[in-house]
This record gives sequence, C-alpha cells and structure tokens, in this order.
Amino acid sequence: MKKQQIFFFIFLLVVNSVFAQKTKQQSTSSDVNAEIGTQLDLYNSLFRELNLYYVDTLNIKEMVQTSVDAMLYNLDPYTSFIPEEEFETFRSQTTGEYGGVGAVISYDKKKGIFVSEPYENKPAYNAGLRAGDVFKEIDGQKIKESHTTSDVSQMLRGIPGTEVTVKVSRPGKNGLLTKKILREKIVLDPVSYYGVIGKKTGYILLNQFTDKAADKVKTILYELRDNHAVDSIVLDLRNNPGGLVNEAIDILSYFLPKGTKVLEMKGKSKSEDETYFTKQSPIMPDIPLVILINESSASASEIVAGALQDLDRATIIGARSFGKGLVQRSIPLPNGGYLKVTVAKYYTPSGRCIQAIDYGHKDERGEGYRTPDSLCREFKTAKGRIVKDGGGITPDITIKDSSTYNIVYALYEQNLYFDFATEYVLKHKKIDSPQRFSITENDFNDFKTFLKQNDFSYKLKSEKQLELLKKWLEAEGYQERSSKAITMLEEAMKVDTEKDIEQFKDKIIQLINLNIVERYYYQKGKAQFLLRDDKVLNYLLKKESKED
Repeated sequence: MKKQQIFFFIFLLVVNSVFAQKTKQQSTSSDVNAEIGTQLDLYNSLFRELNLYYVDTLNIKEMVQTSVDAMLYNLDPYTSFIPEEEFETFRSQTTGEYGGVGAVISYDKKKGIFVSEPYENKPAYNAGLRAGDVFKEIDGQKIKESHTTSDVSQMLRGIPGTEVTVKVSRPGKNGLLTKKILREKIVLDPVSYYGVIGKKTGYILLNQFTDKAADKVKTILYELRDNHAVDSIVLDLRNNPGGLVNEAIDILSYFLPKGTKVLEMKGKSKSEDETYFTKQSPIMPDIPLVILINESSASASEIVAGALQDLDRATIIGARSFGKGLVQRSIPLPNGGYLKVTVAKYYTPSGRCIQAIDYGHKDERGEGYRTPDSLCREFKTAKGRIVKDGGGITPDITIKDSSTYNIVYALYEQNLYFDFATEYVLKHKKIDSPQRFSITENDFNDFKTFLKQNDFSYKLKSEKQLELLKKWLEAEGYQERSSKAITMLEEAMKVDTEKDIEQFKDKIIQLINLNIVERYYYQKGKAQFLLRDDKVLNYLLKKESKED
C-alpha cells in the first residue's frame, strides 16, 4: 500500500511537470504571436501614413523588398527572400543547370555589359560570341546604362530550343555584329580539370558541390584508379563555395568505410536535427589523400575537409577555410517567392562547429563577432590529434598564397588584363600550349604602352584609408597637430606607376598570360596554366620527389 502511494505521488509530480511545461510553452508561443501581431500593426500603420502624406509617389513593391532584405540580412548574410522570378537562377546555382546560351557576363563602367567568358562548345560559343563582345541589343531591346548583369542574364536565359538574337560590338570590328543563338539546357561541369600530376598522383579540381558532382568525381576516381594506376589523390577544394550537403556526403563515402559518421546538423527545431553516415562501400579506402583548401573554401568544402581531418583520413593543406557552419533551407511562400533561411549548424565528427562569425551577437557597427583564436575550443581527431572549432578548418600544413592590393589588383579591378588579352587575340591566331605559353618582352612593353593609352592610375588601399583618417582628424580638431605626420605619410605612399610595374612584373605577366590562355583554351586550359606555378602543388610534387 505504501509503495502504491509513493508511485502515485511520483506519477502526479510527473504529470504536473509535463502540464506546467506545456502550459509554459503555450504561454511563450502566445506571447510571441501577440508580439508579432503588434509589430505588424505598427508596420502597416507606418506604411499607410507614408503613402498618405509623403511628398512623392511611393514605389510600394520596392520599399517592401528593401525592408524585407534589411530585416533578413540583419539575421545573417545567408537568410534571404527569393522572388518567384529569380528562383530559377537560384536553383541553377545548386543544380548547375539552366536554360540559356552558356556564357559568363560582366560589367565595366566604360564598356557596359560584356561577355567575359563563353563556355566552350556551348550555344554562345557555337554562334560566334567571343570574350570582349559588348551587348548592345537583345531581341530588339536596347541595352541601357540602367541595365544590370542580372537583367541581361534574364534576357539571355529561356526555354531550351528557343532562339535569342543579340547585337554586340566587338573590339577591332566596325559596326554591330548580329548573332542568332539557339538556347540549350546548360549543364555546368563541377570538375573543370582532372589528370595525373607528378609521377602517379591523381588530381581533381572540384569547383562546386552541385547536383551530380559526386557522380562526376566517382567516374574520375574509377578512371584514375583503373586506367592510370595512381598511388595518391589530391582533391582541390580551393575557391569552392560549397553547395549540396548530400553531394559532400557521397564524396566522403568514396574514401571512408560504409556507415562512418561524418556530419551532424543541429537546429532550433528538432525536425532539423540530422546525423549523416557514409552510405556505400569506398572506392579508395586506403589510398593516400590530400585535400587542398583556402580562404574561399566554404560550407560543403569544409564538411569534406573537416570530416577527413577529424577521422585522420586525409592531410589538409593550404590556408584556413572560410568558416561557414550554417545550413539553409528554401521554404515556398503562399504569395510566390521563397524564403531561404538558416535552420541549423553543422558539426564535424569530433563535435566541432567551424562557424567563424556569431551573427546572434553584433558589435557597435551591427556586424557579427568573429570568434577569436583564444576562445576556440579544442577537440580530438580519431587518433588523438588536437583540432579547434570556431573559425574554419585549419590545415595540417599551412601554405598561404600571397594576396596583394597594390598595382596587381588595381589592374585586375579595372579589367586591364582582360582588355589587353582582347587586343592580343586580334593579332595572334594561335598560341603555345597552356603549360608552355608566355608573352614576350616585346608583348610586355606593348602592355605598358596600352596602360598609358588607357590613362591607367590607381591608389593604394592604405592611401584611401589615409584620406579617411584626415577627415576624422579634421572633424575632431587634430588637423594642425598631425599635419607634419600626415605629410610624411603622404610622401611615403606616393604611387610610382612605372616603378611598381617593374617591381611586380612577374605577377603581372602571370595574370596577362592567364587571361590570354583562357581565350584560346577556356576553362580546362586555365586550370592547366594555373597548375604550372601552383605553390601548394609544387610543395607536394617536391615532397613526392624527395620520398622517391
């Protein structure tokens, strides 16, 4: 009898606890819904009064779009509203497929919107469009200064099998060229180059984790294994922004035992929690594996690199990755459009989240806090090595490419490598192979003349910051006191264009060569050229040579 009383008492406590919790949740939910209603009433009232009293006519749609964009961006850069008419463009970024002409377009304030790269053997290329062609008219609609690259891209896209007529101006040609292009289903290859480097090292350059990226990598691995008998693999994920998580899991399956835990997702809602395991037997379970990453390797790239590092299955080489450990999902909205919303964070097998920026806590400028190295937590790999969270994947071997914001970048920013390559192509029907080509000394002198003809000038990034400092000193009343120091800094930072061109000659020539090679050999040739002077790969090949 006593036991029954105790049991009944415990039962009552549990029921009361559950009921209290449920009541609390309902109360909280009710409070939140009430607050949403209050704020939406405020928003509606504000809009009504603006529409009634503002001196000019309001563009309602544009204002709502601006407020929605600002609200979502305040959460994190990845949560956004996608209008219905832009969803196909968004979808093509994950599938790598769209209906169009197959060309990359860019904007230049002098030229306007132009073809920066026609994909080899795609409709634009087959119709005769070439890099440097400037769009003047598409299907009878003139291209104006107000048009953006997004506008022109939408004009060029369409249902496969339909025709689009474009008029372009071409350097070296008088008048406009008219091209009729038959649209196709464009499928972008996620792997721009693969092959054997060194003696028997297989190399794969994976650009993005789009739909069927894993299938492409699988086909290449079988070819490298069966036809070339490679004894190691390099998977290059540098500048790979990520993509579909399932593609990353499938690629991990090629190198890890079936059933290996490689990723966890944890969200606010339990429905977003998920644990991923490899689903198939590996193709290359034991082959030595190297993963290359840099500052632009993000998301799915970090899933692959992080899992292989945690499981001690690969050596990670390069520079610290971007640090995107947030997961997005697209939700259709009732009135059209989609909400792309961050729903979870992902965690590597050791338990670390490599998200670099905490968007939930903002500084005085409204920017998320970056986790300092001192606060990164330590985790252990399968073999007990120390790895850290809080800021991307730190390579096992760090080899950082030197980046610069001097004259080398200024020439790129002003499209001068590109424009010189356009002129070069007019004078040269063919060039040497990507592995051997380089401009001559006379060509480099022509480039310097070309810069003078285009009135090239530039400012150092530090010079721009100095101008900002001068404004602040003036505003705060310290202009006179600091004038001598400012004058000395201005003198030290004076740009000598001719001297800078000679100082950075090697890097400038490399980028001229790259732009020219791309005109003749396209994406594959560009990749082959870049491998010539690749700092990271040269390190690997030297190491391979020493071991032999």
